[in-house]
Amino acid sequence: MARFSGLVWSIARKLSADPSDAEDAVQEVFIDLWRSAHRFDPAKGTETTFVATIARRRLIARGRRRQRRPESPGIDDGVAAPETATPDTDVRERAAMVDRAMGALRPEQRRVLQLAIQHGASHEQIATSTGMPLGTVKTHARRGLIRLRDILVREGAIAPESGSDVPGG
Repeated sequence: MARFSGLVWSIARKLSADPSDAEDAVQEVFIDLWRSAHRFDPAKGTETTFVATIARRRLIARGRRRQRRPESPGIDDGVAAPETATPDTDVRERAAMVDRAMGALRPEQRRVLQLAIQHGASHEQIATSTGMPLGTVKTHARRGLIRLRDILVREGAIAPESGSDVPGG
């Protein structure tokens, strides 16, 4: 990994919009390389070419997916901020509320949401990594988000939505 980190990082910087996105992309590339290592054939090219090709393809695909996704509202849209709190205190308090709310979820809902939110895994990736059927993953994600929203509304961390049972929908 260290041998090719500079190469992958330089490709990611060129093809990613911001540095944090580039960092996430580099991690995804190395995971993809690990999974694809069996496909390397020295008769077709060098290791460097193999790594660069996978990195470039993965980063281009990632950029295309981002372009297809509609812009979603930020996390602060609809979060009630106390007027007396400082920004740092407010963020810590909201993070603590979210942590408590996540802790109140069923373990499988929490795991699915953590994989999706913290690791950026798709439903398909979560299904593959956990061994759950895809429909079950989607159900856990949906029910977990609904429960999370209900808990955060009850704690006053977010404003209630009218007429919708899907967060943001």
